[in-house]
Amino acid sequence: MPGRAYELARKRLWMDRVYPSSVRGNAELCEISDSANILPSFFVIGPPRTGTTWLYEILRERTLLPFPTKETRFFDAHFQRGWGWYAAHFHPTKIGQRVGEIAPTYFASAQARERIAGVLPHAKVVCIFRNPVERILSLYKLKCAYGLIPWTFEQALVHDSEMLESGRYATKLQDWQCALGTEQVLPMVYDDMREAPQSFVDRLVDFIDVPRFKVEVSDENKVHASETMTHPRSYWSTRNASTLADWFKARRLDGVVSAVRNSPLRKLFLGGGAPFTDLPRDVVADLYTLFRPEVEKLERILNRDLAAWKSYEPAV
Repeated sequence: MPGRAYELARKRLWMDRVYPSSVRGNAELCEISDSANILPSFFVIGPPRTGTTWLYEILRERTLLPFPTKETRFFDAHFQRGWGWYAAHFHPTKIGQRVGEIAPTYFASAQARERIAGVLPHAKVVCIFRNPVERILSLYKLKCAYGLIPWTFEQALVHDSEMLESGRYATKLQDWQCALGTEQVLPMVYDDMREAPQSFVDRLVDFIDVPRFKVEVSDENKVHASETMTHPRSYWSTRNASTLADWFKARRLDGVVSAVRNSPLRKLFLGGGAPFTDLPRDVVADLYTLFRPEVEKLERILNRDLAAWKSYEPAV
């Protein structure tokens, strides 16, 4: 394991290379962050709609995660803001806690992968894979419900690159393994989380070096499902609210966003619109065909049968 002085020097050289001159001074904050033990040692990178919110809730008391917001988007969207901005999202409460981030948008981001590998090459990364068709449908509902996209499902596949890129499971997994090393990237399956949450969590915390704990029955119900989501009452009102929330987060005012999200004001911006309708069978069947090569490749990597993810069997 390289010494601390070597690691800091390497980080400084790497950050001088990737930071624009206007923010290079923020590289000095890397040493502050490092000495305060708030650089993450692990990331759970999803992709989106794979139980990452549930994991955030049950790991929040056992590790040091960003708070009150789950996702900082530092390594893919806000890297230019510097380490001081990132470090402000972590509020240490106990000595010796493992530091991490639950960050599902990082999975499909080449920038996030390069930056994490460059600055935190010893970090451990957890990927969670779910039936890709079920996951992409859930992701579409979430994006619509929060006013992030105005399109039909078919339009979203064309205009929103994350929809399909985050479903390239085997390809992206191998990219992360290549960047950090196979032994530092743990692939897991969402089905195991739903069917045996205790075993799933045990395996995950063993990997990130966190003591095991019992998953309570109340914890098992903390799942942010998309089944109850609807289109927003007004797309533009919801869109503007989401944009404003991002503005507050970028200025470290996550508490304001959290307070609104947990208040009755939430109902003004979320929900109230038409329910989501099922996609035509031929569209769903085409999605299974589209994702099948990635699923088959993932089967070989995991040495696991994922037959249920490869073909469409409509309910009778």
